[in-house]
Amino acid sequence: MERFVVTAPPARNRSKTALYVTPLDRVTEFGGELHEDGGKLFCTSCNVVLNHVRKSAISDHLKSKTHTRRKAEFEEQNVRKKQRPLTASLQCNSTAQTEKVSVIQDFVKMCLEANIPLEKADHPAVRAFLSRHVKNGGSIPKSDQLRRAYLPDGYENENQLLNSQDC
Repeated sequence: MERFVVTAPPARNRSKTALYVTPLDRVTEFGGELHEDGGKLFCTSCNVVLNHVRKSAISDHLKSKTHTRRKAEFEEQNVRKKQRPLTASLQCNSTAQTEKVSVIQDFVKMCLEANIPLEKADHPAVRAFLSRHVKNGGSIPKSDQLRRAYLPDGYENENQLLNSQDC
């Protein structure tokens, strides 16, 4: 009876995904309709992320009605807006962010030099004064965050200053 047992042919476990294709490869393959940013493949006119591994997903998107409609709208506007990934947006330091850090570091340095405990920054009268009279004064965090985040920086800066004066 064992002679009549039918076995299925061995299944192919071969995936249909391109393993070594990067988003840049797809940009060069499909031309100016796509762009790469942060390791992701974007459709320029639709501002959507596409799967760069499957070529069929990209070609299906490029043939879709929504893409052709958005492409026509995009060409009418003549404005190239590119969506940025979240990591690139978070890494961008604007002048307001650098100014905020500078104000906080100066505040901590002032408190240290005047022997003012950082807990005094939590007092409501001090908070009201800082937010009313100091530019970016409302962005100064509470004392526990000042101690954790900004005090070590001030300590290192003073230590380097003292070491450079000893030489």
